[in-house]
Amino acid sequence: MISSMTGFGRGGAQTPTKRVKVEIKSLNSKQLDLSLRVPACFREMEVAMRNPIAERLQRGKVEVSAIVENIVAESTTTVNIELLAAYKAQLQQMGETLGLPEPNDWYQLLLRMPDAMKTETAALAPEDAQAFVDACNEAIDALVEFRRLEGEKLYGFFVEKIDNIRRLLAEVDKYEEERVPKIRERLEDQLSRLSSIEYDRGRLEQELIFYIEKLDVTEEKVRLTAHLNYFMDTLGPVDSLPSEGSGKKLGFIAQEMGREINTLGSKSNHADMQQIVVKMKDELEQIKEQVLNVL
Repeated sequence: MISSMTGFGRGGAQTPTKRVKVEIKSLNSKQLDLSLRVPACFREMEVAMRNPIAERLQRGKVEVSAIVENIVAESTTTVNIELLAAYKAQLQQMGETLGLPEPNDWYQLLLRMPDAMKTETAALAPEDAQAFVDACNEAIDALVEFRRLEGEKLYGFFVEKIDNIRRLLAEVDKYEEERVPKIRERLEDQLSRLSSIEYDRGRLEQELIFYIEKLDVTEEKVRLTAHLNYFMDTLGPVDSLPSEGSGKKLGFIAQEMGREINTLGSKSNHADMQQIVVKMKDELEQIKEQVLNVL
């Protein structure tokens, strides 16, 4: 069974003073592209959480965002009194030197000065750090489950498309018996019009056999069937546990399927068979698009 790279997960945890919420979303990507947006108070936890997130999610463009709400009133921001006193002294000296009146509202003026307020970063409490870890793990679990459910949908999609290609490939057989005689008849008809040219009938037969053998598509049908079977084997049974790392392998198999379908089309030399090849290409392109979402 396969898993999708696309998903969303949300987790939360609470301490006596804080409520932590974490959201993780994932899109398809060739490698792991991880970005974390966390509040300043949890910045020291960022490095510690990268490894478990990378191990669990493996691939995808992953964005992690965390929000912290204070349950009880607490403030780490205070008025920078020493700095404001220095500002006021300088402004008063400037007024005396330039003969300017003092401002009517010192509070409004001083509080608009740079660094009027100072924020002290409190040490991260152990229970708050654990709450952040718990919220992250819950979000990761939710994302993994989301990926699993999306993988089930992709599985059904792939099975349908592979069956469609098998059905189209089976339709090729009914044109095989009439295709070779028609090609032979067309060539002989064209040669019969060249009445002024003499040719060796035996040599012509040899060349026709050689030419028709080059148009034989038996090997392409056999190889394409093998690729279809390999694709299904890689998907695994529908009731099996989700497997990881299948996306790239399925992509390679789809490429090989495309080569055989293209060769089948170039050898067909038959309008109805070429229409079948076009339909197979359409089914395969849909497979390739969705394979990009497989983990």
